[in-house]
Amino acid sequence: MKDDIVLQDMKDIYGRNIEWDQFRDKTVLVTGPNGMLASYVMYLLIFLNEEKHFNIHVIAMARSAERFVARFGECGNARYITLVTDPIHGPIHIDGEVDYIIHAASLASPQYYDVCPVDVLSPNVIGTYYLLRLAAKKKAKGFLMFSTGDVYGALRGVEYVTEKDMGIVDPLDIHSCYSESKRMAETMCRSFMHQFGVPVRMLRIWHTYAPTMDIDKDPRVFASFMKNIVNGQDIEIKSDGTGKRTFCYAADAIAGLFTVLTKGKDGEAYNVCNTDQFVSVRQLAEMLAALRQDVEIKVAWKQRPADEHYTENTAIGAIAPSNEKLKGLGWEPKYSILEGFRRVLEYQMQR
Repeated sequence: MKDDIVLQDMKDIYGRNIEWDQFRDKTVLVTGPNGMLASYVMYLLIFLNEEKHFNIHVIAMARSAERFVARFGECGNARYITLVTDPIHGPIHIDGEVDYIIHAASLASPQYYDVCPVDVLSPNVIGTYYLLRLAAKKKAKGFLMFSTGDVYGALRGVEYVTEKDMGIVDPLDIHSCYSESKRMAETMCRSFMHQFGVPVRMLRIWHTYAPTMDIDKDPRVFASFMKNIVNGQDIEIKSDGTGKRTFCYAADAIAGLFTVLTKGKDGEAYNVCNTDQFVSVRQLAEMLAALRQDVEIKVAWKQRPADEHYTENTAIGAIAPSNEKLKGLGWEPKYSILEGFRRVLEYQMQR
């Protein structure tokens, strides 16, 4: 791993108040390792092995070996990494022990909801089921599932979205393929804990961003804005810009992930978000435009094409999530929007 933004983030995460020794000489299985956040999980496990000599056996379950090699380069060929390209929508066979499972495989981008909803829900429902069966068989010490703030649905009458709140999701809305399948995944996790004693914990992840995000293919607003900034183009907003989001930098999110895995309570879900960084889309655009000092970037409005795939979650758009439950485990976010996206810009400009 080169001495760049990612390595700096790994050092930052390792310096947090987390009981890292739990992972020494253990086997950790990660699904969806090519994804934005899951890749940071992989980089952290690589860091623990290369820099701290933890002797972790990493099993990476990825659909594409080519993408895995492109993402991790020489690090992906390390002797302690086993790459498995078998699908997770059937029985999973892994030789030897599996101590921890981090299930991150998912098609989380709204661009897929209208196009291939079955592909969206499959890893969340079928994949979660077979991974939980594997965890039960292997008597895993921990099972962590990447869930989403979308599970809350449409909420009214609350100041902050806590883990005890739950709104309405229409199961017949095609966009619900993601949120409803994540709800089912959480129910399965709790059921496997109740019936088979699997030590499950769930992360309800809100808007997060990382230096390694794919700004060319990710249609979410923050990725699109960053693409404009990197290319020195004006930022285009395809809404009225009033919808609000929380934005959490990857280093904070991954620190939260490992905090839950090491200190969380079995069967519980935790919001992973930076409540203090709750801004409108327009505010975000203006803040990011100011990051480039060498070119003038303006914020403009443009009508959204009728055929453009887009979904709006009312809970995310109107009410800030609470991170008090995660803070109760000793976690604290460190990065503001400006600090985090400045790191993203520096990384992207070096590509």
